[in-house]
Amino acid sequence: MSDYSYECLNCHEFSVSRGFDVAFLSVTCEVCDSFERLVNGTILDQFRAFEESPPDEFDWDRLDRREKLMVSEKIVRQGRSVDDFEITDLTDDEK
Repeated sequence: MSDYSYECLNCHEFSVSRGFDVAFLSVTCEVCDSFERLVNGTILDQFRAFEESPPDEFDWDRLDRREKLMVSEKIVRQGRSVDDFEITDLTDDEK
């Protein structure tokens, strides 16, 4: 059985390993003491790769952190590619 690593999204200083593979864990961080999501290490690796070298297919910097993590999660865990995503502007009615 493999161990999977998870890192605190708040402080990035706390990590745990677990024998199961999920996208996120919700636990109290032992470093920053907040009840936070710990993100799967493979998702975080993809997120960081896009931060260092944003995809040419869309404007990565327009996304907020939550949206960036969602894109990274869908690529890593669901086999999607950046071509599967489209960034659109919301109309005033949609905001």
